[in-house]
Amino acid sequence: MSLQQQGHQEQALYQMDPTTMHNLKSIQDQIGDICNNHVNKLVRVETVDGDVFEGLLIHCERGILYLRLPSHGPSRGLVPNFHNDFILPLVLFNLLAISLI
Repeated sequence: MSLQQQGHQEQALYQMDPTTMHNLKSIQDQIGDICNNHVNKLVRVETVDGDVFEGLLIHCERGILYLRLPSHGPSRGLVPNFHNDFILPLVLFNLLAISLI
């Protein structure tokens, strides 16, 4: 049962300005195109918060960049070619820079 059915109105705490939404969508599309043209390449990604990650750009879709970070430990299990790589999803509008390495 929703709150409206109980006689309560939802109160928006935040609603993005349409111009801001358009600008973010444009940036997301632009970065997505760049990323899709560089799949399977080693990159360094810096976020607006100052975090830096290096890895293999493996996929970009719906505003998310997927970066395979290399494992530094031994393979686990008995499966040949199985690696402990970690896939890091990064939100495109949170990225400050992407560089080929």
